[in-house]
Amino acid sequence: MLTPMSVYVVGHIEITDRKAYANYEAGFAEVFSLYEGEVLAVDDEPVLLEGEAAATRCVIIRFPDRAAALAWYESPEYQRLAAIRWNASSALISLVKGREPRS
Repeated sequence: MLTPMSVYVVGHIEITDRKAYANYEAGFAEVFSLYEGEVLAVDDEPVLLEGEAAATRCVIIRFPDRAAALAWYESPEYQRLAAIRWNASSALISLVKGREPRS
């Protein structure tokens, strides 16, 4: 039987209004706790090894599968919260499939 593969939400975020962004951060944990995700990393000083920096914050979140990740991202609760983030930052947000475990 195949088991669903974890997926990751990776965000590269340039915060343009720190005060407004703090309102997004204040509501994040409550909304996030409603879904099956796990915040793996939040770094405001990521080390860029290649390319040009387009963001000052990097966030990595894991979900058990694509459906869980999309349920969180597309939920009315998160979309209301995301509107705060959209006004206080610019971002590239990606949904990335995890690798199958080696046997």
